[in-house]
This record gives sequence, structure tokens and C-alpha cells, in this order.
Amino acid sequence: MKNDSQSYKTTQSTISFMPSKTIVLVGLMGCGKTSIGRRLAKRLELPFYDSDHEVEAAAGCPIKEIYSVYGEEAFKSGEHRVISRLLDQPIHVLATGGGSFMDDETRAKVKEKAISVWLKADLDTLVARVSRRNDRPLLTDGNQKETLERLIEERYPVYGEADVHVQTFDEPTNSTVERVILAASEFVRINHPNQYVLKSV
Repeated sequence: MKNDSQSYKTTQSTISFMPSKTIVLVGLMGCGKTSIGRRLAKRLELPFYDSDHEVEAAAGCPIKEIYSVYGEEAFKSGEHRVISRLLDQPIHVLATGGGSFMDDETRAKVKEKAISVWLKADLDTLVARVSRRNDRPLLTDGNQKETLERLIEERYPVYGEADVHVQTFDEPTNSTVERVILAASEFVRINHPNQYVLKSV
């Protein structure tokens, strides 16, 4: 059962829970995986990892350079190895690259080892966010909006396989984090009731 949190407004609650598995954030570039992931990890008192940063650390160079020198397939291969290694570590929050969940093997690993949360954002929100950065390999050439439209069409059906769906808006990050916690804890309560553990905050 997928838990879809679509409400824009939310009231601050005191709920927090101990996830039974690592929480993996998936979604397109610009949906807020890193910023939301950091605050989510802090709220849950868990370590935080960003797979893009871990790939760069393993390769010893930026992702743009991996793409330009070694090619997209080499990046995908390295990304799969890094994510697999991270998923074998103790429970944490993991923000993944926009294309990682599209890889069949990586997606299967996430489904086996983690609770996946899709941070879904509309086109206008994504365009506004990615326009402020120039380190996105897939957006260096051509019209950013057209590229994002194509990626939405290609990837959203696959992102839909995530365990939990949370719509992101132009709102304070903590509000989104709160809705992620509520949606993820509800998913665990319904699907894995024997693993549902509330904690005081």
C-alpha cells in the first residue's frame, strides 16, 4: 500500500518514530531531497548521506566531470555500487540522485532494504529551483523546462513505485519534513505494524 500525502497545509505535531529500515528519498533534481533529508535525519536522530556526494568522494571528482570524462554508464555503475554499500549500513536517511531509482537493480535493492519516499514536485517548482544551480549534468544543454518536462514524463511512473509519496510545495522545509514523517510512519504502521515504534520528541 502506498501512502500519498497531498495536503499542502499541516499542523506541527510532536510525532516522531524510529524507522525499521533506512529511509531513501527519491525524486527529480530540485525536489529537495538533500535539504529535506538533512532535516529529516536530524528529527529522527539518524545519520544522513547524499549518494551524489558519496559518489564524488569515491571517484575523487565532481559528478559533471565523471559524466564528461567517463560517461553516463560509468556514473550509473558507480552510483549503484555506492547506494548498495550505503544500504548495507545501519539505519539512516539517504538522499539519492534523480536517476538512481530508474536503475532496475538499484530500485530492487532499495525495495528490499529501505522505505522509499518519493518527493513529488510540479514542473514550475522544479524549474524555479534548478535554475539557481549550474551543476546538473542533464541540464547543461538546451531548455531546462523542456528537459524537466521530458524527465517528468519518463520518470514519474517509475517514481510511483516508491512506498510513500509526498507532494512538495514552495513552503518551509520543516513543513515538508513534518509531512514526510507523518506519511512514512503511517506507512510503517499499516504495512509493518510489528515494527511501528513511536518515540518522544
